[in-house]
Amino acid sequence: MDTITLTIDGQQVEVEQGATLLEAARELGIEIPTLCYHPSLSLHGSCRVCVVEDAKSGRLLASCVAPVNDGMEIVTNSSKARIARRTNVELLLANHPNDCLGCDRNGTCELQDITHDLGITRIDFEGEVRDLPVDDVGPSLKREPNKCILCGRCVRVCEEVQGVSALEFTQRGFESIVTTGFDLPQSEVNCANCGQCATVCPTAAITENRCREKVWNVLDDDSKHVIVQTAPSIQSTMGEEFGMEPGTVVTGKLAAALRRLGFDKVFSTDFAADLTIMEEGNEFIQRFKGKKKLPHITSCCPGWVKFCEHNYHDLIENLSSAKSPMSMFSSISKTYYAKKMGIDAEDVYTVAIMPCTAKKFEMNREELQEGGLETDAVLTTRELARMIKEMGIEFSTLEDEEYDSILGTSTGAATIFGTTGGVTEAALRTVKEELTGESLDRLGLGFDGIQEASLEIGDQTVNVVIANGLANAAKILDEVRAGESKYDFIEVMACPKGCVGGGGQPLPTNDEIKKKRAQGLRNIDESGKVRKSHKNPEIKKLYDDFLGEPLSGESHHLLHTRYKKRDKN
Repeated sequence: MDTITLTIDGQQVEVEQGATLLEAARELGIEIPTLCYHPSLSLHGSCRVCVVEDAKSGRLLASCVAPVNDGMEIVTNSSKARIARRTNVELLLANHPNDCLGCDRNGTCELQDITHDLGITRIDFEGEVRDLPVDDVGPSLKREPNKCILCGRCVRVCEEVQGVSALEFTQRGFESIVTTGFDLPQSEVNCANCGQCATVCPTAAITENRCREKVWNVLDDDSKHVIVQTAPSIQSTMGEEFGMEPGTVVTGKLAAALRRLGFDKVFSTDFAADLTIMEEGNEFIQRFKGKKKLPHITSCCPGWVKFCEHNYHDLIENLSSAKSPMSMFSSISKTYYAKKMGIDAEDVYTVAIMPCTAKKFEMNREELQEGGLETDAVLTTRELARMIKEMGIEFSTLEDEEYDSILGTSTGAATIFGTTGGVTEAALRTVKEELTGESLDRLGLGFDGIQEASLEIGDQTVNVVIANGLANAAKILDEVRAGESKYDFIEVMACPKGCVGGGGQPLPTNDEIKKKRAQGLRNIDESGKVRKSHKNPEIKKLYDDFLGEPLSGESHHLLHTRYKKRDKN
């Protein structure tokens, strides 16, 4: 690869031809502010906050899109560049609501941070502040177009990473907005509710629909027995909200904090992840033996399921009918658990802490509302962190505590549900041992968008593939649809890198942070005494005392669901 040599702020740097000035500056440890730029997305160059000065021509260049040239002399913090940056940010602020104190992103807003870093203390421009309606009619996401700075990140992530294209620019000039087709509520379009738009939005133009007040109210209601379940990935992400290193395992502190919030019992969704493996693993065995159609496709990710219902509804019969761990837990909490505790099922109120905005959509699915077995409230990781801070709890100094028993015991296999490839590995650990008695320790799946593996089970080969990010999933599903697939087991996670990259996780995030989060979960798995779902003693007891056998009548009634065709448009 040819290289280019240039000078930035008096320092020489050699970079690959085709690199941008922003990339070259970062090679030298020089930080340039950005807003529309995002490392996972295509270059846009719209906000002009990253301008630098070409010392030879005096021109201002948008460093995120300007390519390097040999012999260039660039000054990143000349008076001309600094004044231009400040002016561009002040122009954004002139049309912005500036309601920072009551904003969901107060403290994690990139526009707020850049305003502070550039020393802007007043706005010298008077602009017209738009008064567009807020879209909060759906269960998952809230769009506040008045807070949009037209950076285009949400449009690009939805199109490039997710392949959904639910958002687009419309109108021109001052009237420009980012919206859905026909300006419909986001809940009425082909949107996966994955929340990746919220993870890349630099302001609060897109956030999750809040559920905190609902949970505070029920915690104050003495007539309700309020229990909480925490998703696997939360164990290695929650610490970030309190200044801890990404990937730090905070399982014990999480349990302690939830008790201090007032929950009557604190449980782990990991327990239900083990239960999911028992049902889905046996379902795959049936398919593999020829009783049902292959390939088997996982269904624990609600964003992926909705994407499939819209765009690949001809493959619905390939989806596992097993409910997600969150929904399985809720079913068991209002039957088995309520009976064990001698509590009226109607008094049990189940709150789920999830990494995912699409879980709010799942909670409201009609199919999961039947029989009073639904999840009652879903909080994202970010929402729970706000509640902990509101209570004045010093999270990082909490003494570790254990989850409550009955629904709190889990295995390492359940923990890795929180990262891409984890469901596949957990399922095949159980499948191989049940079919052959032979052990599977690690499958060796990587972290890329698409990863393949083959596994010998007896005298047969199981071909598996995992996909994270819906655009990657579409590539595999197109092969299945065309009859060209060689796979027996397909795992799909809507969010890049799996639940560790979920739409409700701490901000900011990037691939490096997600890898650290995933490694935290792997560390829990590798240090665990029990690493296979079928060896969880509480799961065995649940089947012995209540469910009978996997896929039996009672387990099918409580732990399985159905899906439906949705309009592609």
